[in-house]
This record gives sequence, structure tokens and C-alpha cells, in this order.
Amino acid sequence: MVQCEMCGTETANPNRIKVEGAELDVCDDCTDFGTAVQTESSSSTSTKYSTGSSSGGSSGSSSGGGSSTSTTTSSGGGGGGGGGPDIFDEMAELAQDFDERIRTGRERAGLSQEDLADELNEKASLIRKLEHGDTLPTDEIQRKLEGRLDIDLDAGGGTGDTEWESEGTAGEFTLGDVVERKDS
Repeated sequence: MVQCEMCGTETANPNRIKVEGAELDVCDDCTDFGTAVQTESSSSTSTKYSTGSSSGGSSGSSSGGGSSTSTTTSSGGGGGGGGGPDIFDEMAELAQDFDERIRTGRERAGLSQEDLADELNEKASLIRKLEHGDTLPTDEIQRKLEGRLDIDLDAGGGTGDTEWESEGTAGEFTLGDVVERKDS
């Protein structure tokens, strides 16, 4: 028996789903919260802590076990059941240093926070919160800032993406390998 990685109940035949980019082994009741992922083998052994990215399609569940979730409709709550693509796979990721990029772009343009807010038809307090990293920009605000300040706030466009190297020999990452502290 394997525990469901969402609710913790014991299940003999876990289903593999993708929820917000993470692949989980879940019970039949929790399959509606994500997108079914086709597994490469039909065995029940799990590689839930694997660091490799899977490029498999998102069709019906191959774990067996009676009725499949590909025909189940989500009756409310969180996910899109069925075989549709995960919307988080196609979303651009905001750069971790977006606050610094906004501040340096504004200073390079020679604008005060109030002047930039007036030009973008936004409140100066919003610009202040963005530059301090207290709030995230909406897609509309992000487009306005990128256009006016000639900056890129996406994670792919900056120096934020680097290859991670673990000190371990097993090829696994720990949280300490990934986290960047703001105070150091």
C-alpha cells in the first residue's frame, strides 16, 4: 500500500497526476485536482523525489485499477480533471530579482516613483511595493513596466537561471542547493 501524496490515505493503485508542475502519486479521489500523466512503466514503484524532468505526454492514467480519471469531470474546487495540458507549463515565470530590475530601470530612465506611477496611470504606492518586493506585478503591470522601462521581468531573460550543482554524489538536490538567501 502506498500513501496518497495529497490526502494521505492508503491506496493500492496510485494514479500519477501533475499539479502546478509537480508530479504526484494520488488516490482515485484526488485525481480531479490535476492532469493525468502517462507513466513509462506499469509498476507501482515511485520515483517521487527524482530530479529529472519528464517530457511525457498528458494522456490517460496507465496505472490501472478500474475506472480512469480521464473521463471524470471536475465538479468544483481545484483542478481540471482529464487530459488537458497543465496551464502552468506555458506560463512565463517572474524573475526572482524583479524588484531590483524595476528599480534600476526606473533610475536609469531618470524617473521618480511618482513620475513612473503617473506615466503608467498607477499609484505610487504600487511602484514602491513592487520595488521593495512586497507585491508581485500583474501581467498588465508587468507589460507596462517592461515597455516603459525597457526591461525584462521574466526569469528566462535574466541572470536568474543557472545550472544547479549538488555536492552529493547521487545526483539529488537538497533545499540548500536550490535556495538563494536575500540577506547574503
